[in-house]
Amino acid sequence: MKDAAEIFKKLHELWPNAHCELEHNNPFQLLLAVVLSAQTTDKAVNKALAPLFARKSDFSPSDLVAMGEKKFLSVIKSIGLAPTKAKNSVALARQLLQLHAGQVPLDRKSLEDLPGVGRKTANVVLNVVAGLPTMAVDTHVARVSVRLGLARRTENRVQIEEDLLKVVPQEWGVQAHNLLIFHGRYHCTARAPKCTACPVAHECRKVGVAIGKA
Repeated sequence: MKDAAEIFKKLHELWPNAHCELEHNNPFQLLLAVVLSAQTTDKAVNKALAPLFARKSDFSPSDLVAMGEKKFLSVIKSIGLAPTKAKNSVALARQLLQLHAGQVPLDRKSLEDLPGVGRKTANVVLNVVAGLPTMAVDTHVARVSVRLGLARRTENRVQIEEDLLKVVPQEWGVQAHNLLIFHGRYHCTARAPKCTACPVAHECRKVGVAIGKA
């Protein structure tokens, strides 16, 4: 798809350093942060976890199990759905120790079998840790890909993921999801997107964007 190749080329020029903004020092910390980021901003998760990771940079599943649900809840109490996330996080850490020797598995089935881990979380881990061309569809990816005409307008994020995987050029496969996130987070925002200053405006179909008000 010629338009898709041009879109991702221009997005890369605009966001050459697009990356996962969840701060982490190892795969477990990334997995933990992604689980905690559901319905919460990356910034909020980073703020909550920063003191913990500063005290112990190699924070691991065994450290979380030793800490326990109550203490971990006190660490993440500022983020959304904290009680449920604390419970799932400790259960996740325990399962990693029991089934995977404390290591984060890098296959989709094993990841999605972990407590609190869904398809989007697995996609992020597989992309960032294993360098696979997965597509983690969050609110930014969904909005931008539909506006650009790269995916159908639907509430079904698996469908959006499938649509994107069909059109994203192979050369941009690993970077595509972060490019779409950065563009949605900092430029093609939900309200008042910066269409007049957008480098992909000529390729954009502006699906769902009120022309003249953007």
